[in-house]
Amino acid sequence: MGSESTQRREQFAREARAERPDLALLCLLLAAEGDPALDESGIDTAQMELDRLAGLLPYRPGGPRAWAAALAELLGGRYEFRGSAADYQRLESSLLHEVLRRRRGLPILLSVVWTEVARRAGAPVYGVALPGHFVVGFGPPGDQVLADPFDGGRVLTGTDAELLVSGATGRPLDPSMLHPADPLDVVVRILNNIRAWASTRPERSDVALWALDLSLLLPSHPARLRHERAQLLIQRGEFLTGATELEEYAEVVEPVDAQAAERVRRDARLARARLN
Repeated sequence: MGSESTQRREQFAREARAERPDLALLCLLLAAEGDPALDESGIDTAQMELDRLAGLLPYRPGGPRAWAAALAELLGGRYEFRGSAADYQRLESSLLHEVLRRRRGLPILLSVVWTEVARRAGAPVYGVALPGHFVVGFGPPGDQVLADPFDGGRVLTGTDAELLVSGATGRPLDPSMLHPADPLDVVVRILNNIRAWASTRPERSDVALWALDLSLLLPSHPARLRHERAQLLIQRGEFLTGATELEEYAEVVEPVDAQAAERVRRDARLARARLN
């Protein structure tokens, strides 16, 4: 790994542990893993574009519904930010600088654009992590106005939100689903999307690896990610490193599940045997 990449990862880890993490910066540092050409200047340019768009919003247009309408008019209308089914097939749809350039992306990245532009303009805005479809909320939770950036910022009725949730999960909308999303939860969801994209493309195991590496830099992450990373290394032919990481994971698991730890050690032995 080059020194510049190492520095970006260190910056990502520091920002993730900040008292108030900068969501846009975290998304751009994440994007730099997917696009090595995105340097510090490119990150600054993307931040300035968010600032520029915020400056085009009307000054304090009114309540939550007026804010939602202003964002839809500017971003969904004038600049034509939105998404389509084809965007799910592109890694660029999860990279913030590319979403700003192409004005296309996944629901969660378009929601990051909406919230970051609106926040800079002073709007009462936050992301809302509905199961299967990320949207944006304006105003106090429980009495907010929901907008769908993937659909150009269309304001959602209560029925619309219920249909989105039931279509994704088969379950009814629970009020807890409407709470503001924490910035780090947004980053986790973006990284999960990237890993899901890479999982169906074995030739892009490099993408799965950096997404795992960033996930492991977050302050809180499931221990199983270490197991997943070790397995991925073995799949990539890095048998020794993968075996070592499996053995380290077994040490973590053993106090709570000795049988699972032994299975992991067996996998490590098999990986080492492939070196011969």
